[in-house]
Amino acid sequence: MTPIGLRERVLGRWRWMAAEPGSASWYFKRDRLAVFSLIVLAILIMMAVLAPLITPYPEQGRGSPSIMDKLKPPSLEHPMGTDPLGRDLFARVLFGARTALIAGFSIQLISVLLGTALGAIAGYFGGIVDETIMRVTDVFLAFPPLLLAMTIAAVLKPSLVNSVIAISITWWPWYARIARAQAVSVRERDYVRAAVGIGVGDRMIIIRHILPNLMTPILIQATLDLGAAILTVSALSFVGLGVPPPTADWGAMISEGRIYIQNGRWWVPTFPGLALFITIMASNLLGDGIQVVANPQLRRGSQ
Repeated sequence: MTPIGLRERVLGRWRWMAAEPGSASWYFKRDRLAVFSLIVLAILIMMAVLAPLITPYPEQGRGSPSIMDKLKPPSLEHPMGTDPLGRDLFARVLFGARTALIAGFSIQLISVLLGTALGAIAGYFGGIVDETIMRVTDVFLAFPPLLLAMTIAAVLKPSLVNSVIAISITWWPWYARIARAQAVSVRERDYVRAAVGIGVGDRMIIIRHILPNLMTPILIQATLDLGAAILTVSALSFVGLGVPPPTADWGAMISEGRIYIQNGRWWVPTFPGLALFITIMASNLLGDGIQVVANPQLRRGSQ
């Protein structure tokens, strides 16, 4: 390739990556908190995936005890200290990030798929279908989500899968209401009426016209709720209804370590609590940034 051709190729890629003023990516890049939050979450995900390679104590991260090293303060050997069973807290926090992220993304995925599908069907068909789905939704919304999740988790055997199921059951109605409101608006648009007029099937209309127009508000809400999902999983583990030991979970680690603050072992609950705080804060700030980018009115207000 000639130098001129190479130069044009590089410039072409640079133009593709550069955001044009006024575009969604341009607005997103201007929000430094959102960009920083995205970087923090990306680093957290990478550290969770590479946890066995990052920590020299992967077996302790998975739950193997080391009684001779219990409750050691932070040091070069153990940057975050050790827990009551002598396990390296840094390893436990990294493996706890795996649990938190898997649970958080799984809850959002199940809730979004179920809630969006039911909301789209209710909003498009209306009538008795709409009434039935929305009344069932109202029944779930009548209970506080955390209390309902705790009740379901108490009936089920404590495990990561059951925690995800319990929380997903309480969260899908919020997405159903959002999807239903959008679907009611979209079904009255001219292109949907035209599709109905030429005989396009209901399933194809929902897939091709209704669902694509629901995804922006649904994805924004899912991003905002990711931190809350992780916090709810940790809350279940905190009260003993979530992920059972020896699996690392930030909520269980905080619950086990809170009694040691009075004895001066502050590091036991502090570092998992700090990891939980950073994750929730980053996801909330990222969701706020995406919400501003996707809403033209909020864009003008941020200028």
